[in-house]
Amino acid sequence: MTPRVSVVIPVYNEGEAVVRCLDRILREVMLPAEILVVHDMPEDTTVPYARQIAERDPRVRTVLNTYGPGPANAVRFGIDVARAPVAVVTMADGCDDPRQIDDLARLVDRGVVVAAASRYMPGGQQVGGPRFKRMASRWAGRSLRLLARVGTRDATNSFKAYDTAFVREVGIESRTGFEIGIELTAKATRLRLPVAEVPTIWLDRQLGESRFDIGRFLPSYLRWYFFAFGPRLTPDQLAARWERIRPAVLPEQDLDKTR
Repeated sequence: MTPRVSVVIPVYNEGEAVVRCLDRILREVMLPAEILVVHDMPEDTTVPYARQIAERDPRVRTVLNTYGPGPANAVRFGIDVARAPVAVVTMADGCDDPRQIDDLARLVDRGVVVAAASRYMPGGQQVGGPRFKRMASRWAGRSLRLLARVGTRDATNSFKAYDTAFVREVGIESRTGFEIGIELTAKATRLRLPVAEVPTIWLDRQLGESRFDIGRFLPSYLRWYFFAFGPRLTPDQLAARWERIRPAVLPEQDLDKTR
């Protein structure tokens, strides 16, 4: 059965902690789905635990990212190998609520190209996390919605669903970290394509340490923040922009690499 949603989870040495994340996703996602655990290296400590779950539930696949290290490349690779028309990106740290995955995917089914899980709309909440990061994210989300009309109050959140055809057409230029969410939201805005949101409650991770380095990632976020305010683009213009910077096409055998 072809999945209706591909859940893309970039991981890095999550170890046994990934079991809880995967169990929650498998329990909460009711749509036909594939769960792609995208890792950068065969020796990643996440892999043995994810494979154990894959043995009892074929929806789970471990996928070796060959685009280069880092979360941005892992997300890019995961969406490129996704078999479903909708890809939902979520983190392995337990911060995101998997109960929203079906709702996000259904919004894309209805025609939006980006569906955001929003911490800042009525019914949403952010619990914990660094204070400056919370303030900056909230300010960016509100100002983009009011001034650039991006269609969501939470453009910076990584927990989003995407029309995979849209992503493959416009491309992902991000290479640093988790700014893919704001990049694709900004591109949809410039194309005047629909963006929507559902409320979510984000909880700061309970185990391990976050790899989010605001000093390192801030310039990339600002780049896409200001990009959202530009004039309308046509699909041909954005596709031409992507063609100029498109990375080398992945060999066919790598696209099928699982487990």
